[in-house]
Order: sequence, then structure tokens, then C-alpha cells
Amino acid sequence: MADRTQGATAASAPPSRPRLPLTQDTIKGIAVVALGYGIISGADAAVKWALPEVGVAVAMIWRGVFGMIAIAILSRGQGLVPVRRPLLALRSILHCAVTVSFYLAWFRGFPLGGSYAVNAAAPLMMTVLAIPLLGEKVGWRRWTSTCVGFAGVMVILQPGGELWRWEAGMLLAAAALLALTRIWTRVLARTDTPQAIAFALLAAHVPTGFLLLPVFPPLGPLIPAWDVTLCLAFLGLANGCAHFLFARAFAIAPVSALAPYEYTTLLWGGILGFLLWAEVPALNTLVGALIVMAAGLYNLHREHVRKREAEATARDAAQGPRP
Repeated sequence: MADRTQGATAASAPPSRPRLPLTQDTIKGIAVVALGYGIISGADAAVKWALPEVGVAVAMIWRGVFGMIAIAILSRGQGLVPVRRPLLALRSILHCAVTVSFYLAWFRGFPLGGSYAVNAAAPLMMTVLAIPLLGEKVGWRRWTSTCVGFAGVMVILQPGGELWRWEAGMLLAAAALLALTRIWTRVLARTDTPQAIAFALLAAHVPTGFLLLPVFPPLGPLIPAWDVTLCLAFLGLANGCAHFLFARAFAIAPVSALAPYEYTTLLWGGILGFLLWAEVPALNTLVGALIVMAAGLYNLHREHVRKREAEATARDAAQGPRP
């Protein structure tokens, strides 16, 4: 899985570094981010199809190589040099762990739509992690909705159900790491361009893939048959394009307007899983996913309400006491 919120706040990047345009165009931003989620879902379906032919490590190498090429072309080679290298490197390595988790789960036959349903818990985990990492305060309403959301995860992972597998626990841990990397994206965006963050992420996949070859040995040659090669090339190029689209979207539209569209991957995952592998989600997976989505959207609503209240308080303080 790829990190789907690259560079949400690139406005604070230093003027000397190339930046994406920061004009406000919410409608265009929604269209761009929705396209990005559709592309990333197609890339995930492609790698799930290719994994039985090449293995986890080789797929990571191909994703990294072609992803870097795509971002370098789309950004015209500008703004790729990182500033906060240690944090960016740590974030990229953790995201590689997320990739390994999803690739291994898909390699072992975990449904595409089911993995997206489990990963829907990531926004809820961001709410929890934002307390110690960003110093945010979470009121009782958001705590309640977050707990309801995690109850929805348990509905998805119903004991004895089709997703009650050890891979689901691995994907939940990966979702927590994904939430952490997203928070760090907000921190890194103060100094690094979105394309630098995305490029470093995909670049880390190449050495990580080579290091993992003894653990996940190739199931064939490093350059497989032409149809699998085209699939892997699409995987990398699509990931690079999707990350670039995410960067553009979050540069021209507010996060609160774009965040709900992450859940469109549940729709894409269901459609692609059915068309390619005849995967039909169980009823508890669908119900649990709806509960998690509702909790995540409510948390987003409460965040928007808190922001408006803070802005109103700041305006009142700036105007001073009324006569």
C-alpha cells in the first residue's frame, strides 16, 4: 500500500526550494485526489496479480525503480533533494514495512477489498497518535467515535470469519505504522517538498527489496516474462503518478475536503477484487467497513468544528472587547 497523503501542508516549504502551486481550488483538488486513489488501487491490484510470479522482494524493487522514474519525470527533476534526511529516512523505512505487510498478505491470498477494509482503521489510529505526537486534544465525542470505529474493525475480523487470519493482525499493525508516517508527513512538509517526500519513500523500496531477497527469494528471474514485466512496470509508474497527484491535490485543497475520499479505495478494492479474483466480501466485512467509515468521517467532522471554533475565538481576541 502505498502512503496516500503525501505533503499535505507544503505551504511552509522554504521559498528557495521548488514548490507546487498553492492556489485554492477545492473542486479540482477533489478530482485530482480521487483519480490518485483510483490509480493506486489499480497498482495494488497489479502487484497482487504479479506477486505469485515474482515474490515480495522483487515486487518492492520494481515498485521503487519505476516509482522514482515517474516522480522524476512528473516533477522535471525539481525539488527532489531532502532537507530533514534522518526523519525522512526513518519514515521511508517504516513505510517499506507497511508495503512488505500488504504484499505478504496478498501473496498469501488475502482479499484486496478485505485488506482495504482493515486499513480503514488508519485514520482512527491517526486520531490516537496525534495526541502524543502533535499535542492535539481529543474530546469525549471523538474518543467515543474512535472506540466505535475500532469496534467496527472487530466486526470485520469476526472470529471464525473469512478474515480471521494472522495476516489481518499484521495488516492492523501496518495500518498503525501508516498512520504514524502520515503524521510525520505533516511534520516533514514544513521543510521538504511533496515530491522529495514521495521520491525518498519509493527510493527506499529498492535497497529494502534487495536486503529482503534472502527472506523472500525470487520465484523466477529478476526480469520475468514480458506480461509480468509490464504489470510490474505499471505498478511502479502508477505508484509514482498517484503520489504526485496526492501532492498536487493537498497543495490546492484543504485536507478536510480531501480526507473522506480515501475511503473510495474500499469501493475500488471491492470492484477489482471481484473482477480479477471473484472475491465477494462477507456481510460482516461490509458492515464493519461502514462502521469504521462512519467513525472516521465523524472524527473529521469534529476536527472541522474545532477548527472553526478556534478561528472564531482568535477573531474575537483580535477584535478585543466590545464597547
